Amino acid sequence: MESKEKSILRATHFGIIKIGEKDLNCAVLENGSRIINKSTVFKAFGRTKRGRKKDEIRVPSKPNLPSFIDAKNLSDYISDELEDMLINTIKYKTKNGRIVEGYPAEIIPLICDVYLQARLDNKLAVQQEGLAIASEILVRSLSKIGIVALVDEATGYQYDRDRDELQKILSMYISKEFLPWTKRFPDEFYRQMFRLKNWTYPRPSSKRPGIVGTYTNKYVYDLLPPGVKEELQRVNPTVKPGQRKHKHHQFLTEDIGNDHLKNHLLKVITLMQASKDWKDFNVLFNRAFNLPVQLEIEYDE
Repeated sequence: MESKEKSILRATHFGIIKIGEKDLNCAVLENGSRIINKSTVFKAFGRTKRGRKKDEIRVPSKPNLPSFIDAKNLSDYISDELEDMLINTIKYKTKNGRIVEGYPAEIIPLICDVYLQARLDNKLAVQQEGLAIASEILVRSLSKIGIVALVDEATGYQYDRDRDELQKILSMYISKEFLPWTKRFPDEFYRQMFRLKNWTYPRPSSKRPGIVGTYTNKYVYDLLPPGVKEELQRVNPTVKPGQRKHKHHQFLTEDIGNDHLKNHLLKVITLMQASKDWKDFNVLFNRAFNLPVQLEIEYDE
């Protein structure tokens, strides 16, 4: 036992990497290895270190995967290199001599790639979409911070900068990347739409009726300045019928486009709240925006 402990490397440096609202405990070992603490990786990817039931194997071809990435739909995207990292964790000693486990720091972008590749092939479950978004943002941000670090090392500026300067830059990049994903359509917009259409809200499934997208175009995007909707459709085309890779509002500018959207939504929601049913809303809407009164076509829902 003692000889085994002697072979366990000691961490010489410790720190915390902030990624959005997540904290990753990291360390550098005496051999120069960069390590991310195992527990914080679980938390970062939305899992706790749960145990398995006796004889439980979630992915037969990769039976030893940790619980935060052992979903069957992800297994095809886990490379041999990543699987080896996931299974063969690195034990190291903390400042007080306690032995903990970690992963090589390179594991983070590799895990992100799993979610991004699965999303590209439309293999993600609904509950995994958030992790794919976070993965894309993180990979982009890390690529930016990487070139900054290389310039600092090449010029010697790494010795002059503040200790947490790279962390601040990373946080800024992540904040900018997350901005387009900020919720632009208030729940009240959909709540009122469902009320006026006499639909149950919230629906048992998270999927809204397909006609909601048509209504969003008609009552929101069609009322944006001329040419805006057409440009949004050009830069954000459909990837398959009724589905786009991004939300239209992600391509509106923060200082102009989204202000216009926010003000318009406020007007529409006010009209919805003042209406007793969908027909009543259409009358008020057309009157408010000086539109010709049109017969509302009932779509299949």
